[in-house]
Amino acid sequence: MRPTRTPLDRHFNLPAIARIQTERPFVWLQAGWRDLRANPIASLAYGLLFAMAGDFILLFAWQRPQLFTAAIAGFFLVAPLLAAGLYEISRRQAVGRASTFIDSLAGWRRNGQSIALFGLLLALIGIAWERLSAILFALLAEDLAPDLSAFAASVLCSEDYRALLITWFIVGGSLALLVFAISAVSVPMLVDRDCDFLTAVMTSLRAVSTNLEVMVLWAALIVSLTLVGFATLLFGLVILMPLIGHASWHAYRDLVK
Repeated sequence: MRPTRTPLDRHFNLPAIARIQTERPFVWLQAGWRDLRANPIASLAYGLLFAMAGDFILLFAWQRPQLFTAAIAGFFLVAPLLAAGLYEISRRQAVGRASTFIDSLAGWRRNGQSIALFGLLLALIGIAWERLSAILFALLAEDLAPDLSAFAASVLCSEDYRALLITWFIVGGSLALLVFAISAVSVPMLVDRDCDFLTAVMTSLRAVSTNLEVMVLWAALIVSLTLVGFATLLFGLVILMPLIGHASWHAYRDLVK
């Protein structure tokens, strides 16, 4: 794994980024599983929080299909911030220290202002996506079905909504890639180092662009595991979200030098 620097990195005092092999995301998941097994109570407590957030999304959006996409986007936006405690658990585990849930809260306190500013950035992106989604639904799907299941069936089975699906996937996918690029290693970096959120965001962008194929695979694994969690009536999130959180810490440690 060879660290790389550019003039932009030196100008903004960014850390070096390593070029990594394609199979590293699977190594991250293995390392994340070890952290989860070493700290099961604290890790699974975060899993319960994620599952509760998923329950809230489903309850909130069931009778409001036009808001479902915004609610799901909100889940993915909040996830990196909520996982700050998981990053702290993995950070402590790396030096041989077990963690309680209370210990993990230091992940937010260590660089709280920068984490809060990053959270504000994610909130603004979430609001922008909610407005864009509302406009798309208003223009392309005026006759919304009364609940989520009926809406999903009508959208997926009818050619009338093809334009909505294509437009939504293009816009939503582009925004999702942007969010992933700025958050892939930014929150773990804020937990681990005394840096500002802009430096963390620029480092994350550099890490993703330097290892684009690997990070696309990592993003696909995150989305797939999250969807498995939702498909298991959210019970899977109790284990899968801590696993992803711990693995994301090891991704950061592999990428940022």
